[in-house]
Order: sequence, then C-alpha cells, then structure tokens
Amino acid sequence: MPQPAAADNGPARLTVLAGPTAVGKGTVSADIRARYPDVWLSVSATTRSARPGEVDGVHYHFVPTHEFDRMVADGEMLESAVVHGMNRYGTPRGPVEEKLAAGVPALLEIDLQGARQVREAMPEARFVFLAPPSWDELVRRLVGRGTEDAEERERRLATARVEMAAASEFDHVIVNDEVHRAADELVSVMGIERVPAGLDTHD
Repeated sequence: MPQPAAADNGPARLTVLAGPTAVGKGTVSADIRARYPDVWLSVSATTRSARPGEVDGVHYHFVPTHEFDRMVADGEMLESAVVHGMNRYGTPRGPVEEKLAAGVPALLEIDLQGARQVREAMPEARFVFLAPPSWDELVRRLVGRGTEDAEERERRLATARVEMAAASEFDHVIVNDEVHRAADELVSVMGIERVPAGLDTHD
C-alpha cells in the first residue's frame, strides 16, 4: 500500500486538481483537509467577494484588484486567470515552493486556465481532472447550491462546457460521484495511504 510522503524526502511533486465549475473541487479538497492533514492545500488569491461561510486565508485570500495586480507584476503568482469573464484568481508562488522543497505533499485546486499555466511553469507536476458523473448532474449541482443568479449560472455553464472538453489534457480523471471516494482516489494518485471515510484524523 502506498505510504505517506515524508517531510525529509526532498522536493515533493505538486498535484493540481482542476475541473468544471460546480463539480465539487472545493468539497473534495475540504474532505482531504479534514482526513489527510499531511497534505498541504494551497490557498488561492481572488478578487471576488467571499461567499457566506468562507474565511479569508482558509478558503481564499480575498484581495483587492490593485493588490492582485501588484502580486502578478512582482512575479509572486505561480498562475493567475480571469474566471467566468469577471473575477481574477491566482496561486501565490512562495508557499507552494516552500512546501515542495520541504517534501510536503501539496495539492493545488484551481480552474482550467490556471492548470495550463502551472503545466508551463511546473511540467513535472501531477494533473488531475475532477469530472461530474454526468452533465445533468453538474447542472443540478450548480443550480442547487444557489450561490449564483440565473445570468451567472448560464455564464458558468458555458465555461463548464469548454472545461469538460479538456479532460484529455490531464494525467488522471476522477469522477466525483461520492466525495469520500473521490478524495480517497485522489490521495491514492498522490501516493498517500487512504484513511477510512469515517475517521477524522484531527480527533
């Protein structure tokens, strides 16, 4: 059985998780955060406002546009992109490089545009595409979460159609039919021993 990566094994390999909007990337990442504390999850920066329940520095670094622009100009972003034609997202480079150098398994959850930029910057990274069980299920999830108005949903679904066609660009495709199962498959791809779904390692 694969063993967890040790912190003294030298540089680790970054794992990039991407997929269409509403596929559940954040939910799978949260499950990994709860059950696999040895995995470090990169926190992206964004210019959008926080949604209800989101915490600055935990879910995202919420930054004003002028600060985001400065970080890009100063080379502090591993990748950055405009998502859904509106808000900007990016990955601060420093924390990722520090964790990898320390041998810590690192997971980066981003959009398709960002994943392509990371491939250019770190081609040695592992790229995983999270797919929905079906297109109808993806639409149901997007509508069901109720965080966007009708216009925004249509914009996100238009983006999702393009993103779904990019699955072949990735090293692995994982179907998010059940959160614990998808999370366990992802950590197995990362070479980390699975934890039973009912066990929270923080207890």
